[in-house]
Amino acid sequence: MRRLETYLAVVLPMAILTVILAVSGLTGAIGQQAKPAVDWSFNATVIESCSCQMFCPCYFSTKPAPAHEGHAGGQHYCRFNMAYKVNKGMHGSVNLAGARFWIAGDLGDDFGDGETEWAEATFDPSVTKEQRDAIASILLGPVYPWKWKKFTVGPDATVEWNGGKDRAVARLDGGKAGEIVLAHNPTAMSPEPTVIKNLKYFAAPRNDGFVLMPAEVEAYRRGDSQFEYKGTNGFMITVDVTSKDVK
Repeated sequence: MRRLETYLAVVLPMAILTVILAVSGLTGAIGQQAKPAVDWSFNATVIESCSCQMFCPCYFSTKPAPAHEGHAGGQHYCRFNMAYKVNKGMHGSVNLAGARFWIAGDLGDDFGDGETEWAEATFDPSVTKEQRDAIASILLGPVYPWKWKKFTVGPDATVEWNGGKDRAVARLDGGKAGEIVLAHNPTAMSPEPTVIKNLKYFAAPRNDGFVLMPAEVEAYRRGDSQFEYKGTNGFMITVDVTSKDVK
């Protein structure tokens, strides 16, 4: 995955956000834009992997990895899977703790212009409509401030989430729709995890470090944009952001 060199205050224009949420069905979040500001907090751990080689160069530039075995023909792209588990958080009176969801997509060949290719979100059936609307309003702006060419929400599916610093596994619909399997860094000097500190994760102002774990597999097996890679970039990270961080 890549880090957009931007500032936290960047938010998708109203017209773009309205289109995204209308397509996704998260219409409740649209109405929130016209209401007084709501205090919110969001702390979540992400099991993440992408098609780039280890460690994804997108956090240091505006382009993903150049051609390698998985990027045939010299193409640049960053096809990713993110499995989220919310540790704690509130959006007004809505408790977000325990919500699990999945985002798959492609950030394209160069995100320097703020435009990205496609993404599809999938919620675990246990996530309520109120939680979904709140999560959408937090992610589409304060965390991922991009203009997506296509953003959709797929049918609900079980999100299995098992994080650990020596192995992390997440599966969407039992692996039929998506899968991430990360293993302890084989080049580590000890059994301790390899962690990158003091590196920003997208527009989130705080994180506990990138716990590096190469992907045994990262796959999205749903729809017209399926992909699967092995031996590519992977990590686990806990991010933290609140409404007070948004200027």
